Amino acid sequence: MAGNVVEFSDAGFQSDVINSDQPVLVDFWAPWCGPCKLLTPTIEALATSFAGKARVGKVNIDNNPEVASSLGISSIPTVILFKGGQIVDRFVGVTPLSKLSAAIDKQL
Repeated sequence: MAGNVVEFSDAGFQSDVINSDQPVLVDFWAPWCGPCKLLTPTIEALATSFAGKARVGKVNIDNNPEVASSLGISSIPTVILFKGGQIVDRFVGVTPLSKLSAAIDKQL
């Protein structure tokens, strides 16, 4: 993981994402997923550009199946933006940096 990208887990999801006082962008991925690898540089760029304003992280669905299941993740990569514990946006597939950045900006 790049410096500003947080690795979220089933155990800490409630405190790290749902209870966060900042918007949180979460990339649901798996190591075997080709499109997920294509999205990694975008997630790292978002983590850097929004450092201190929004949290950006990833959930490996192989290691953390509970959160993915509870959110109805059926294909990856899926990126979900949370604010105030609620889902405010959801993107499925490789999504351009500009689209994800605009979604975060809207919640700041």
